[in-house]
Amino acid sequence: MPTAPTATDLDAFRAEADRFTAELLEEYYLHFAGLKESFDLAPIYDRHAGLTTLERARSLGAAVDGDPGVRELWRFACEGFLSNLTKEHAERIARLEAELVAEVDGERVPFRMLHPRIANEPDRDVRARLDQVRNELTEEHLNPIYLEALEVERDAVPKLDTPTYLDLYLRFGLKLHELGRQCRGLLDSTERLYEEALDRLFRARLGIPLAEAKSWDVPRLFRAPQWDSAFPSDRMLPALESTLGELGIDLRAQPNVELDVEQREKKSPRAFCAPIEVPDRVVLVIQPIGGPDDWQALFHEAGHLEHFAHTAADLKVEERRFGDNAITEGWAMLFQHLTDEPAWLTRRLDFPRPREYAAEGAAGLLFFVRRYCAKLLYELELHAGADPETARGRYVEILGDALKIEPPGSRYLSDVDAGFYVTSYLRSWAFEAQIRDRLRTEFGNDWFARRGAGDLLRDLWSLGQKPTADELLADVTGSGIEMEAVADRIREGLAA
Repeated sequence: MPTAPTATDLDAFRAEADRFTAELLEEYYLHFAGLKESFDLAPIYDRHAGLTTLERARSLGAAVDGDPGVRELWRFACEGFLSNLTKEHAERIARLEAELVAEVDGERVPFRMLHPRIANEPDRDVRARLDQVRNELTEEHLNPIYLEALEVERDAVPKLDTPTYLDLYLRFGLKLHELGRQCRGLLDSTERLYEEALDRLFRARLGIPLAEAKSWDVPRLFRAPQWDSAFPSDRMLPALESTLGELGIDLRAQPNVELDVEQREKKSPRAFCAPIEVPDRVVLVIQPIGGPDDWQALFHEAGHLEHFAHTAADLKVEERRFGDNAITEGWAMLFQHLTDEPAWLTRRLDFPRPREYAAEGAAGLLFFVRRYCAKLLYELELHAGADPETARGRYVEILGDALKIEPPGSRYLSDVDAGFYVTSYLRSWAFEAQIRDRLRTEFGNDWFARRGAGDLLRDLWSLGQKPTADELLADVTGSGIEMEAVADRIREGLAA
């Protein structure tokens, strides 16, 4: 039986876990911002080897005893133990993604640029060839590594006194089966709505019905180039600054915020946030391209940015960095969905046909919510110990049934995020819908231009991730996470 750590031991673990996480995020930032060629995780794990041992994980497990903070430390230790075993796999995947080059019709396209290249390609046949090459490269070079990592993980989980990865996360307190039931309910309640809304969207944007759509059409669908002129690259940051300014936040004057806006060849084309020191150093990385999807990404990451930048410094590490990620994803979704809010579009951009765009945005949200509902149902099977050979087929079946578009089977492992992170996105959509209702009730439909709303947000952001999303919603709205709230939000948007 492992020995539980003392209070002093727990404080020492907290301090080192904080440093370990900061170093990992610094490495992530440097590599994906295009400032560093390699992605070197092993030296960081080596410097903090004591954090990720099996003995440390089992010891923290013995100390949980109903304490949610200690349970988060235990979860961190378990995830660190598993990540340490698969860190070389993560490094190899990152290196290959940076090095692989596809050759299509005489054009050389870096692997990481294939998705944006597909999204920007108007010719369906060319999109299909680009997508095929991406799937072939994934199958040949990446899937063997993903599969090896999965097998290493499955062999290691029983050492944490639990039979499967799924059982481990149930012990962490994730209500996976309850959320799965809500997801099945949402899929059922929105089936007809989805088929009608996505058929309209595909016809409007690509000139094809949903029944003819293929996986390579989806990036183009959400790229929505016909709206590009309404979302110019040179107005992205000014629009963000103005929005924050009306909430009482001066983005440029925040001493703990860094904006990385330089153009670099190997910089990620998609915005991201790196909360390296919470709340003392939070970096927003962007390579402004313009277009609706780029604006959405920027505002999403800005939600993370302001949440972490306003987190109270005196919170414990598990309350600042760990906890329920549906909280930070919820704040990110709140800002992201401003970009398809008619009142915001009219105020910030003098936008043409804002209600038409809002309805399209609601259809897009419905696509992604249903996709993630299906992902959760698939991952529940995968992490219960499903044979990878049958898992590939189930991935295609479950997601294809939800979306009416067959996904490539080659992505049955690359489309899985560690730690059931799919639940953070799902619950964040409900969190956003319910918080938005509260903001609109108190401050009006233009809540985003009210200083009082900014004051309330800063108060809530200061809590970091100490409460769960359900607990915070209960305090603010009187109810917990309800996935059907997302469906109601979507119905409202479509009705616009």
